[in-house]
Amino acid sequence: AKYLRISPSKVQKVASLIQGKSYKDAVQTLESLPSKISYKVWKVLKEVTANATHNYFLVKENLIISKVYVNRGPILKRIQPRAKGKAYRIEKKFSHLTISVKSV
Repeated sequence: AKYLRISPSKVQKVASLIQGKSYKDAVQTLESLPSKISYKVWKVLKEVTANATHNYFLVKENLIISKVYVNRGPILKRIQPRAKGKAYRIEKKFSHLTISVKSV
């Protein structure tokens, strides 16, 4: 998934939990986490498995998450006005998430 509106460091924490796990274990792990990041990762994982089963005729229960990449995306730069005419910069970071699966 591209352009997730979450910083890459936060996505990496959740993504590292599912790497190397089976599809069933990864889904259980993501559903037990109480963060919105886990929901976004779950959606991407669901999309990846749907593509694998439809395009390559793989069985969903036999899939293992082989690689999870989290890359930096663009940064939106905003300004927060402060006292005495100063301004602080606010950086809203995006991330790109790539999940690859393989069959056992």
